[in-house]
Amino acid sequence: MPGKCGRPAKGKESNSRQTIIDTAISIIRKQGADAVTVRNVCTQADLSIGTFYHYFRDKDDLLMYFLRETSFDSFDLKTPLSDIAGRICELYMYLIRKYMELGLDFMKSFYSTGNRSLSAYMGETDGCFAPGTVMHRSEQEFGSAMEAGFIKEKTDAHTVCMDICTIVKGCVFEWCLNDGKPDIESILSRILHHYLAPYSTL
Repeated sequence: MPGKCGRPAKGKESNSRQTIIDTAISIIRKQGADAVTVRNVCTQADLSIGTFYHYFRDKDDLLMYFLRETSFDSFDLKTPLSDIAGRICELYMYLIRKYMELGLDFMKSFYSTGNRSLSAYMGETDGCFAPGTVMHRSEQEFGSAMEAGFIKEKTDAHTVCMDICTIVKGCVFEWCLNDGKPDIESILSRILHHYLAPYSTL
């Protein structure tokens, strides 16, 4: 049974928040993202529902933590802008590696059709990507490459970046289906270079 409802005791707030996150990771690995519910997390973490709501609005807000913990607005990229496919591959691999560190079971369960937070993050609102997301940064990088003359004029950067997001998700699913055996970076790089070649001026 979870403990008493209410705000966590002073000095234990950061520990309670991390306990919720760690418990969610454990549930995702063992049962999948669909098994993450407020009650399930609180029961397994031995925390009150009130403590959960002190940190997260709901289940989707908790799952969104794994997506929004990193802002991509100021992330430094080493690949030159002239190699826009390699640059965008580097960008997405930073995000993918963070999830891979949580394990194959986590990746298999997190990248599921039932994870509404993932769909919301890797989508758009009113035709725009949310600031701070990897897709938003991808579109910025693509736009910079276009301005620098590396990409053909009048290319629809937003549509291209939507396609890139779809390609990335496909590569991740393929990696999960094959138990993490394929080299996801080389596959992603190869597909992105093929896909973006018709838009290149080089």
